[in-house]
Amino acid sequence: MEQSNKDRKFHVILLASLAVIFIWSYIDCHDLFTWFLESFPVVVGVVILLCAYRRFRFTNLSYVLILIFSVILLIGAHYTYARMPLFDWISEVFGLGRNHYDRFGHVFQGIVPAIIGRELLLRTLPLKPSKWLCFIIVCICLAVSAFYEVLEWLAVVVSGDKATSFLATQGDPWDPQKDMALCLVGAIVGLLALSKLHDKGLEKIS
Repeated sequence: MEQSNKDRKFHVILLASLAVIFIWSYIDCHDLFTWFLESFPVVVGVVILLCAYRRFRFTNLSYVLILIFSVILLIGAHYTYARMPLFDWISEVFGLGRNHYDRFGHVFQGIVPAIIGRELLLRTLPLKPSKWLCFIIVCICLAVSAFYEVLEWLAVVVSGDKATSFLATQGDPWDPQKDMALCLVGAIVGLLALSKLHDKGLEKIS
């Protein structure tokens, strides 16, 4: 019971931190339409997590990763991905030719769903940690990434030039393929780096 109370307080702190960043993201954002498109997944995700909280609580590791990914999205929503100041500076210093903040975000689009998917599969299905489980999770992450690229395409079809900042292709015709490749890399790295730590978190709530 004491551990459960500590976890609740920790979750409240994470939620409050996200709320502050969400408000900051909205204030003086570069483009309101892009902000709405980029922040919408965060809103949907938080609503789902809150509605499911009493019936299904993720590990603290999963919640922290969700917060990190949400912050990445909200920063992109505030500046747009092609104008994130830190990555503008990195691009200038290393002569990269473009702002790579969107690439950074797509790596986490692999890492975070990989751990969330791992937790859902292990806790809701009769599965055990294995190479096949990792394969299934990586496939799910690629499917999520491909679905997001489809949503970006639909945003262009519906809104036209208004969605240019949302796409953040920056003139690269292979941008969707590179985004999905980085999601693949992120999913593999996430599973390799975090599975043992994730298992410890699962043991505490089993």
